[in-house]
Amino acid sequence: MAQNLVFIGDSITEDGRRIDDPHDLGTGYVARVAEWRAAAGADERVVNSGIGGDRAVDLAARWDRDCLAHDPDVVSIHVGINDTWRRYDGGDATSTDAFEAVYRSLLMRATDAGARLVLIEPFLLALTPEQAAWREDLDPKIEVVRALAREFGATLVEADAAFTRAGLTVDPATLLWDGVHPTDAGRDLLARTWHETVAI
Repeated sequence: MAQNLVFIGDSITEDGRRIDDPHDLGTGYVARVAEWRAAAGADERVVNSGIGGDRAVDLAARWDRDCLAHDPDVVSIHVGINDTWRRYDGGDATSTDAFEAVYRSLLMRATDAGARLVLIEPFLLALTPEQAAWREDLDPKIEVVRALAREFGATLVEADAAFTRAGLTVDPATLLWDGVHPTDAGRDLLARTWHETVAI
């Protein structure tokens, strides 16, 4: 029987999908993962529930409607970069403790519903000195995601590590055009990292 695989997160997950079309996967890593998994023989319905700008609290506000309502067998989450970004562009900080508490509540609700979990590290390739300063806020949130993956037995997609390695050999802007949002090459890298990490 086909399983339900729900991707939920921010603009990196949304990436071009039509919000009013539940079957549209967008043009980003989600569409690539779905294509590759189908080619590998996965029998599943893939849902893209990404919405640009979302922080952890925004996922919590729509978790029932946009995640649990799809009866997920697997939930893949990417969130965290906007929790950092809003501190620097709007003065709206999310503490590490608050981020962890909300994220844990999402995982508890998903596991209570019987879903397996895939957690994607938030990531950044700083293109300016100002953006490099974001690491002070982002790195503890990445550690939260890693710790929660261990705590919940989730599969961890080491996206920040993958982008950091790749950014040592190419111009980082060829992967993340603004330091955050993937180019086509960045989408391929994220999709490949996910696909190679998560078992069918």
